[in-house]
Amino acid sequence: MLVIGAGIAGVACAVELTRAGVPVRIHERGHVSGGRMASKRFAGRPADIGAAYFTASDPDFVEVLEQWRAAGLVREWTDTFWAYDTNGRHEVPGPLRYAAPRGLRSLVEHLAGPVPVTVDRLVLSVEPGPTVDGEAYDAVALAMPGPQAALLLDPALADATGVVQAQTWSPTLSAVLRFESRRWPTFRGAFVNDHPVLSLVCDDGDRRGDDAPVLVAHTVPEFAAGYLAQPSAAGPAIEQAVRDLLGLPDETADVHVHRWTYAKPTGEPTDVTHHLDADGIGLAGDAFGAPRVQSAWRSGRDLGRALAARLG
Repeated sequence: MLVIGAGIAGVACAVELTRAGVPVRIHERGHVSGGRMASKRFAGRPADIGAAYFTASDPDFVEVLEQWRAAGLVREWTDTFWAYDTNGRHEVPGPLRYAAPRGLRSLVEHLAGPVPVTVDRLVLSVEPGPTVDGEAYDAVALAMPGPQAALLLDPALADATGVVQAQTWSPTLSAVLRFESRRWPTFRGAFVNDHPVLSLVCDDGDRRGDDAPVLVAHTVPEFAAGYLAQPSAAGPAIEQAVRDLLGLPDETADVHVHRWTYAKPTGEPTDVTHHLDADGIGLAGDAFGAPRVQSAWRSGRDLGRALAARLG
């Protein structure tokens, strides 16, 4: 059994198969596991450049959270964000948000445990059989955004191809801004509404609990779409937008911009948590449900259970 994609959905799927005694491997095209729960190190310090945080309401996911907590990997962050809109700035209460001192990627790596993950493994084709790059498997799970899965699937796999082609996604850019000192008012994170550049700004030093002078900004899809070919070129505009929003003084900042072409599914959430067809092709990810970490985990978990029932 093969899982393609080592984000939290793919790892959750593989973990469930392993528990059921089904031999499974994960192939990941990137250098590390994590998917959009991505962290990048700057001068040895991680900053989250994908998902900004996660929440937990599903009882089974809360159990996973408690495993991470017992391992010292998560911290309670905040239940209150700022919101900027046409009426100015105000506080917005919400669910308790969790963060990871070592970066959200550390949670995916911990969840994977003994599941064998091969990184830097680019898959080129998934064909009937199912076969992956010419190698036959009992079943194959694709845990990735639909447009990426569509590039791999042979058109003969009509059921899976139809599902992924129906998915719609929006892009974003995430910018890590590292300053010499903390010169902004105390806040955790801020939703930015009706802004031409920004959608979310997080205090990464507060999020991580080390008070490092680091902010992470996420852009609106319309702005990101103009810079997907050269994301670094968006750095000055993002930096200026953050300075204007928070009233920051002119101070040298190091800016790194990361492109997410398929950052967020935009379709209406459904009660379907995954897809598994008669061809032995499974699909999982946060496109099945609300675009949240918990939804991606549950999608992978449910697909893993469905595959284990079929293969067991």
